[in-house]
Order: sequence, then structure tokens, then C-alpha cells
Amino acid sequence: MNTLPEQLARAAERLREVPRETVTGRLVRVTGLTLEVVGCRLVIGQRCLVDTHQGEPVLAEVVGFDRDTAFLMPYRAVGGLYAGARVQRLDDDLQLPVGNNLLGRTFDGLMQPLDDGPAVSGDRLPLHAAPPNPLKRRPVREPLDVGVRAINALLTPGKGQRLGLFAGAGLGKSVLLGMITRFTRASVIVVGLIGERGREVREFLEDALGPEGLARSVVIAAPADQSPLMRLRAAETCHRLAEYYRDQGQDVLLLMDSFTRYAQAQRELALAIGEPPATRGYPPSVFAALTRLAERAGNGEGEGSLTAIYTVLAEGDDQQDPIADAARAILDGHVILSRELAEAGHYPAIDINASISRVMPQVTDRDHQQTAARFRRLLSRYQSVRELIPLGGYHAGQDPELDEAVQTHPRLANFLQQAIDEPAGYDQSLQQLQGLFG
Repeated sequence: MNTLPEQLARAAERLREVPRETVTGRLVRVTGLTLEVVGCRLVIGQRCLVDTHQGEPVLAEVVGFDRDTAFLMPYRAVGGLYAGARVQRLDDDLQLPVGNNLLGRTFDGLMQPLDDGPAVSGDRLPLHAAPPNPLKRRPVREPLDVGVRAINALLTPGKGQRLGLFAGAGLGKSVLLGMITRFTRASVIVVGLIGERGREVREFLEDALGPEGLARSVVIAAPADQSPLMRLRAAETCHRLAEYYRDQGQDVLLLMDSFTRYAQAQRELALAIGEPPATRGYPPSVFAALTRLAERAGNGEGEGSLTAIYTVLAEGDDQQDPIADAARAILDGHVILSRELAEAGHYPAIDINASISRVMPQVTDRDHQQTAARFRRLLSRYQSVRELIPLGGYHAGQDPELDEAVQTHPRLANFLQQAIDEPAGYDQSLQQLQGLFG
């Protein structure tokens, strides 16, 4: 199968050979991010080549239409467009290379290498695939070791779960993702860096992920300076690759940073084609797109598993942000990072009592659940009197459980903290949790 640049080069050559009077379409208007095309029959999702003044065509995709006018959005920043530019539709679907030779590599949303490595050849799959039959999905029954003690012991994730990591800026979100990537027991990791700053891509690869994590990972990156369409396709690409490895019988961990940037890209696209805003500037299609994307994760019909962790940016630490609120309803649990803990030097800054894993009862035994509930209860009781202790407002001997909470709090706080280079396996985490209470 030829690579995408070779396909574009051949299509551009054909475009130059087609006489103007027989061209299938022409560009009539450029409005913001969209190109308006008439004169040809186009289908939503179809890719097209648009001629430019420089001679190198622009790759775009049909994102909507109004009567006889089709709205196209380019994958990359464009220049040299002119009224009446010729448009040629591409009848082939976007195909993604798959295979184990992708591990350790970094690509963009169209699977073009970003790491100066060779183009990938081999088997290819279409970008879009139907989700599994909900009645044939294998249920979540096994815990997944993510190598982070607080999550393993108190927010135990399951193979096939979809978990949200909610955090404001500067709370250690990327560091925590890097720890999970390096320490997890999953056999394949797919990382999607969607809409983040361009400098953070290399920093994540070198500092957070490291050579150990990158060796069994595929990274799909679409920084913030790329078009909304490219960011959307990058998110869909990392899900499609994760589905492929899951269907091969692998235990796959999908990390997407971030769910919020994906929603913002969908908002930009929807507003550009005229969809009215509804909730805080987000059109209704945004929330439908979030649900469709998250439903692609999870277990399938085979033996493989696909566990997804999505980061959700809480703008100004506002947990009632519409995207954060929708994510809590869509996903199977949430991990909240606390600014108060981060400012106190407590890392990872996980607010245990504000976080939950909805599948934990299905993947842990009763003793584990009771011990975790006792931990949460003691932590909550301590928080209720924490500000009174320096003022002398707490007196021991009046409430045995409160006394236990105050006495054990140093051990509980120490249990929740973990160095970035310190792995904590699932069995080890459970033993340390039980050891807190003798």
C-alpha cells in the first residue's frame, strides 16, 4: 500500500491533467476555517484535494453542506487559495497502518511520522469501525495494575474501564500519566496528545514517558497549532489503533490528553459550519461526539481488553465545567487532582474522597473493599477536624474513631504519596493498605 504522500502526489498530478471545464467542483468562498465548494456531489467525511496558487494541493475533508454547497475543512494551515480553485474528490477512505512495528514511534493524526523514522508499511485498516454489540462486550472482571499505589489500592481500575483524570493546570497531570505509562502491566499503550502545547510533546516523550514507556507505546500527537480537524482525527486514530491491538488479544491502555481539547476542537468545527451554541458556547454535537468517542473504548468480544484514561481539564479548577460534568456522566469513574494537595507538596495530588472507580466492586474482593472504605472514612474524619487541631479545638478520648483518624493520618498521608521513579504493583499496594491497620 502506498503512503499518504505518494497518494497525494499522484492525485495532484491527476488534478493538473484534468481540463478546467470537466473539474468535479470549484471553490467559491473561504469563511474562517471552512472552504465552500459547489459543482460536485460530496459526502460528509469524504476527502478532497483543493488546488492552490503554488500548485501543491490542499487536503481537506467534507464536514457539512447547505443545499448545493459543501463545507470542507483543511487538515493543515493553508495559503494560496483562490476563487474558482479546482476541487477533486478522493474516493478512497483514510487507511491507517497497523502492526507491532508502530511501537516506539510517534505519528500525527494522519499517521505520518513525526520522529524522522521511515513511513510504516504493512496491513491497513479504515479509520472508522463499528463499536461492538453491547450485549457481546466482555464485562469488566479483572483489575488492571497501573503502578500507582493510591489508584491501585483505593480506586482500583478494571480491564476495560474508562476513567477520567480531572485536573487544573500545574497539578502534575502529565507526570502521573507518565508514571502510569511506565509502571502499568498493560502490554500495549496508545498515547494521544490532543491539543496540547507543541513543546509539551517532546517533554512528555523524554521526561514523563521515557525510553522504557516509549518502547511499548504508540504516540499520536496533534498540538494546539494544528487545525481542529487534525486534532479530531488524531483522537480517532489513537482509538482505532487501540481497538486493533485489543482485537489482537492484547491488554491495551489508552491514555488521551485531553478529553477537553477534543471537545474544543469539535466545538470549533461545529461553530465554523453554523451550528448554534447551547451550553457555555458548546453546540449539542460536542456532547454527542464525546459519547461516541468514549464508547469506542472498553472490552470487545474477544479476550483482549481496552482500558482508557482521559484527562479532563477543569478550567480554573471548576468541576462544574460542562465538559467535566459530561465526562463524569459518560466515564466509569474519575480521579480528581487537588490544588491544595499539590501546593502542600503532596504528590500525586489525588483527592481520594472526591474520586471514585465505579468498577471497583466488580474487580476486588470484600476484604479489599472494606479496608478501602475504612481508609476513606478515617481520612474524611481527619479532614473534618484538621483546622481545629492547631487551635486546641480537638480533645482526644471523646470519639474513638476520630482518635484513630488523627493518630493514623501520618501513615495514611504517607501511603498516598509516591515518588515518580517508584513503582507500586497491585499486590504490593494491597499489602501496604492492609498493613496500615495491622
